[in-house]
Amino acid sequence: MTKSDSGKDLTLRIAQQPAADELLARSPLAALVGMLLDQQVPMEWAFTGPYTLAERMGSDDLDAAEIAAYDPEAFTALFTTKPALHRYPGSMAQRVQQLCQYLVAEYGGDASAVWRDAGTGEELLRRLNDLPGFGTQKAQIFLALLGKQFGVRPTGWRAAAGAYGEDGSRRSVADITGPESLAEVRAYKQEAKAAAKAAKAEKATKATKATKTAKATKTAKGSPKAKGSPKAKGSAKAKGS
Repeated sequence: MTKSDSGKDLTLRIAQQPAADELLARSPLAALVGMLLDQQVPMEWAFTGPYTLAERMGSDDLDAAEIAAYDPEAFTALFTTKPALHRYPGSMAQRVQQLCQYLVAEYGGDASAVWRDAGTGEELLRRLNDLPGFGTQKAQIFLALLGKQFGVRPTGWRAAAGAYGEDGSRRSVADITGPESLAEVRAYKQEAKAAAKAAKAEKATKATKATKTAKATKTAKGSPKAKGSPKAKGSAKAKGS
């Protein structure tokens, strides 16, 4: 069992696989890599990835310097070997290597240095957002994960994490503590996806209606009757003769 930054025993149940969760709890780099892989695949698949990668590299942990210097083709092969580590193993292998190269260049290969001395939540969010492969949403989710489960809580961390930092929420991997909460988070994600799809469809429908209305208006303005038909002009001439 690993200690969190607050000194408490740390047990994670994100990957839903004891050995993989144990690695996530003791390895800051594994946690970062898991977060990076968490897109377009089930969460537990993404966070099992670091453990599987370490096994394929013949180690019980991940090393940023080793990954950064790895032959790109050979490293990609570690991801593409069946069962693949991701739905898009080639592109994700490249992103993981870029992440590690950045960590080596900016933090001496120490992943925990990203958050160790961050004075505020905003500063930590900026550091996370600067990581290759981390956009604002991913950075906020990982910030929430650090605060909720790793005890990394610089001033203002909940606000910086946005909705993902809310106490008692079930929005992301930051809120997963077992099978039940995993099911709740997955249900939330599905509902959010359905709502976004419905909103997109409604927007498309409104755009289509607006286009049809504009075309109809243009057609009406350009019709012979509107401009004055030949018959109408002829009648006017007859009246004036």
